[in-house]
Amino acid sequence: MSPAVVEAAHITKRFGSTVALSDAGIVVDQGETHALVGRNGAGKSTLVGILTGLQTPDAGTVTFGGTPAPPISDRDAWRQRVACVYQKSTIIPTLTVAENLFLNRHARGRDRLIRWSTLRREAEQLLATWAVDVDVRQPAATLSVEQRQFVEIARALSFGARFIILDEPTAQLDAAGISRLFDRIRDLRAQGVTFLFISHHLQEIYEICDQVTVFRDARHIVSAPVADLDRQALVTAMTGEDVTMPEAVHRPPPADAPVLLSVRDLRTRSGAELSIEARTGEVVGIAGAGGSGKVEVAEAIVGLARPSGGTVVLDGRTLRPGSVPDALDAGVGLVPQDRHREGLIPQLSIGENVTMTVPDRITRNGFISPARRDAVAREAIADLAIKATGPDVAVSDLSGGNQQKTVMARALASDPKLLVLITPTAGVDVRSKQTLLGVVDEVRGRGSTVLVVSDELDDLRICDRVLVMFQGRVVAEKPRGWTDNELVAAMEGVDLHHV
Repeated sequence: MSPAVVEAAHITKRFGSTVALSDAGIVVDQGETHALVGRNGAGKSTLVGILTGLQTPDAGTVTFGGTPAPPISDRDAWRQRVACVYQKSTIIPTLTVAENLFLNRHARGRDRLIRWSTLRREAEQLLATWAVDVDVRQPAATLSVEQRQFVEIARALSFGARFIILDEPTAQLDAAGISRLFDRIRDLRAQGVTFLFISHHLQEIYEICDQVTVFRDARHIVSAPVADLDRQALVTAMTGEDVTMPEAVHRPPPADAPVLLSVRDLRTRSGAELSIEARTGEVVGIAGAGGSGKVEVAEAIVGLARPSGGTVVLDGRTLRPGSVPDALDAGVGLVPQDRHREGLIPQLSIGENVTMTVPDRITRNGFISPARRDAVAREAIADLAIKATGPDVAVSDLSGGNQQKTVMARALASDPKLLVLITPTAGVDVRSKQTLLGVVDEVRGRGSTVLVVSDELDDLRICDRVLVMFQGRVVAEKPRGWTDNELVAAMEGVDLHHV
């Protein structure tokens, strides 16, 4: 048998007093798609850093094709062996596709000047080789998430790497985009490319992967063929215990509960439309695939985007269109779609992030009181089980799931009347998802209204009813008790009653 594409054995890595990996390892064989799963903080990101030569293990070995990994300083040698397409894109938006593909290795003439025609021709040849249909002259900022991923994969392959790590590649894709990505993975695998696939969406593991490795608490727990582990066994391996989503708890609002949120004839600049009334203590889902308009209408409700028409009334107060401060003042709490761009200031601490929208809670005589700020943050850390030593920890040092909990903590800090959650569990593990969704029942119990805007079925199961959007319009309303098939069909624009 040929040696493994990559083998990491007995890897230990510490960051100060924190043990990130303890005698952990993984073996990925030629031509397979191998899943790496585990809760946030399990050690996955540290392993990726070691497999890509960005970090050196304190103990253990890494080999590629049976040969020891190159020195950390030899970046070209690492690029020829492995590449990672991260959840947070490394594409530079202000450059063209061609410039991104050949960054720092532009075609140059004898005069050392860049030969732009040669650069574009080589970029076109590269994308054609790997069947990526993108105009190399367009600015990278105009690419969709899916196109950026394909461009990053092509760039990695151009260095000679045939081992690609995909870090949460489906987190921002709709169902059609995921299907195309999986088709591309299968095509590339047939051409000899090997993948390490990192995802919190366990159903995807069963659809695309051959093998799965589970990490928990910095240790390797199990490696096995995917077919040999059912979903419950996989979740148990990840958590060390049985975990269920909080769908069994259901406290519908009383039939005579007053209307708290009224959205009338809301129209976004992209043309999506929504009218809805939601009652005190009601959890309403807004579902839809990419391009359905669900995110646009949610952002218009909370003031992130200025609508072209319509009104939003919360507890009798008409919100000022396109004004986040007015929405906050009226009692809106928000978990935005993109925590990196809209939800956090990573250089600031947990305490500073959690309390930035509630200065009245943390000031004394007009000045911020660190003691009050930290008290609010400590309460949030305890309530949401944020894994951190204290409120002074920088958000950039947290795992993805704990960053998302910090965003949720800030949304809850003002005790909102309306809590809007946009794709709240994207990129988080099963236990973090349980915590985040469990908060919803507490919020509704206080008489608040919750909007859950997502295409994740687990997110939507907690709702009293789900409005389904397709091409900018509400096409269906599903009461609690819907089946997966009927909700997905509605999201895809299919009426099962007429099929």
